[in-house]
This record gives sequence, C-alpha cells and structure tokens, in this order.
Amino acid sequence: MDLEKTPPRQPGEGCLTVAIRLPVRIVVLVLVVPVRLLWDALVVGGRLLRDSVLRPVGRALGWLARAVFVWPWVMVWRYALVPLGRGIAWLGHVLIVVPALWIHRRVLTPLGQGVLRVLRGTGAGCAWVYARVLTPVGHAVVRLLRGVGYVLVVLGAGAYAVVAWLGRWLLVVPAGWLYRRVLTPLGHGVVRVLRGIGAGCAWLYRTVLTPLGHGIVRLASGVAWLVGMAVTGIGVALYRTLRVLLVVPALAVGRWILAPVGRFLLVVGREIGTAIVHAWRVAGHISLVVGRFLAAVFRRIFVEPARWAYRTVLTPVGHVLRDTVLRPAAEIARGVGRATRQALAGAREAARQARADIRRMLFGEPREPQVVSRREPQAGETRTLGTSTTALTKD
Repeated sequence: MDLEKTPPRQPGEGCLTVAIRLPVRIVVLVLVVPVRLLWDALVVGGRLLRDSVLRPVGRALGWLARAVFVWPWVMVWRYALVPLGRGIAWLGHVLIVVPALWIHRRVLTPLGQGVLRVLRGTGAGCAWVYARVLTPVGHAVVRLLRGVGYVLVVLGAGAYAVVAWLGRWLLVVPAGWLYRRVLTPLGHGVVRVLRGIGAGCAWLYRTVLTPLGHGIVRLASGVAWLVGMAVTGIGVALYRTLRVLLVVPALAVGRWILAPVGRFLLVVGREIGTAIVHAWRVAGHISLVVGRFLAAVFRRIFVEPARWAYRTVLTPVGHVLRDTVLRPAAEIARGVGRATRQALAGAREAARQARADIRRMLFGEPREPQVVSRREPQAGETRTLGTSTTALTKD
C-alpha cells in the first residue's frame, strides 16, 4: 500500500513536517475508511433504488397521470366537443348565414339600388340648382360687397390721417420738449453726485482700510505659527509614546509568537488536507475490494441458485403454459375481436343506409346528371350547310 512507502523528502520541508506526516495519515485513514465505505454503500443503494424502484414508479405515475388527467380530456374533446362544435356550426350556418345571404340578395341589394338611384336624382337636382340659381346670386353678392369695401377703405384713410395729426401735436411734441428741458439736466446732476461719492469711497479704502487689513493678516499669521508649533510638539510626543507602548510590543508579539504559531498551523493543516485526500483515495480502493467481495458472495448465494431455478424449472413450465393456455386464449381473443369489428362495420353501414333513406324522404331523390353524348355522328348522317357533325356544335 501507499502507506508503507516512505515518500521522498521534498526540498524545503522541515523536520516537523516529516515527523507529523505519518501519524497524521494513519489517524486520518482510520477515520476516513468507515466514512468511505458508508458513502460507497449509500451510492450503490441509491443507484439500485433509482433503477429498480424510482424509475418504474415514476413511469407508472406518469402513465396513471395521463390516464387520469389527459386521456379523459382528450376523449371529451374528440367525442363530445368536436361533434358539438360541428353541430353548432351547421346550425349557425342554417339559421344565420343562409337567411343573411337570402336577405342580402332579395332585400338589401334591391333596396340599395333604389336608394342609389334616388341619390343620383337628388345630386342631379342639386347640381342644377347650384348652376342655375346659386352661382348668379353669389356673383351679385360679391360685386355688392366689393363696392362697400371700396367705400370703407376711403373712410378709414381719412380717419387715420386726422388721428395721426392730433397725436403728433398733442403727445409727441410735448414729450420731446419735456425730455430736452427737464429730464436731461436732472440726469446730469445725479451723475455728478454719484461720481463724488465714488471718489470719497476710493480714498477711504486706500488710506484707511488697506493698512488696517494688512496689520490684521500679519497678526493672524503669527498666532497661527505659534499654534502650529505647539500642536506639532504635542503630536510628536504622543507618537513617540504610543509607538513605545503599543507598536513595538505588537511587532514583537507578531514576529516571535504569532508567526511561528501560524507557520506551525499552516504545516499541520496542509498535512491534514494531504492526508485526507490520500486516505480518501486509499479508502476507495479498500471499498472497491470489499464491494467486489460482497458482490461475489451475493452472486454465489442468491444469483446462481436463482439462475439455475429459472433455467431448469421456470423456463420449461413457461413454455408448457404458453403452448397449452396462452396461445389458444390469444386465438379466441382475436376471433372475438374480428367478430366485434364485423358487427360494428355492419352497424355503421346500417346507420349510413338509414341516413340516406331519411335524406331521400325529406329532400327527395337527387337529380340525375344529364349525359351529354360526345361521340361522332354515325356514318349515315351527312354534313350539310345547316348542320354540324361535331357533338359540341351540333344543333
């Protein structure tokens, strides 16, 4: 087995790895073998259950579902709804379509033709009235309105001239005098006052506010420098203190305690994982051997005797039953089926004849098609100017 072989030492492995490898693999193998045997047994049992129980049961349930849910609806559709629909369609054709066609041909078509003729006559009358009456009247009205329009245009032009003259002397001329004599001097005075105020504000900004602002800025810069120096000193002191109290011990613990422990746990975990994989593979071989042994035992105890009994006992008995019982029963069943089919065919033929008789009693005999002779005339008949010898043009 693979456990008896000493694996070659890989470069970079320490003595700790080599020391814990073999015990770990032995322990893991002892723990994994029962699990693998149980797993393989469950797999085999599941496959057997699927092939021998679940699949036939599923097929039976599918057939039962079709028989319970699908086939009744198919039968209802095929033998109830379809004939009913055909009957309703025939009844609708007889009760609705045929009367509607008759009404369309016998009533609506003549009525529509009469209405069309009436509308044509009305249209012709309206056209005559338009051409003989409305057109001359319209021309006269247009000429009258055109003359009235000319008069209104002349009156409007005179009124516009009068209103324009009054507006110029009552509004435009006084407004121009007011703008030149009053508003312009007043605006010039306001502009001069605003210029004086702006010059005073500029002098105040240059001589008073600017030096005062520079002094305030310098004072604030000095205060900020002092505060920054104080904060920097305090920060450096706190950094040194925290580094000595926290960072250096944490680095020491991580370097001298946690790192070795982590490397040890990493080695142990890697070896355990490798051992589990190796043990699972070895347990698979062991499970295969055990399974083959159990299969051989089962075959020797159950399968071979059952095969011998089937071959030497059940097969001859089955042949005897087939020849003496099943074949005669099948022949009898086929004869009964044949007789049943013949009876059903006779019943269908009788029903067809009955329908034909009823149709003949209700609607009479169908018309016989007229036979037209398309043969050439006999030799005794001669062709003249008023007759023809062909069947299609013969009088």
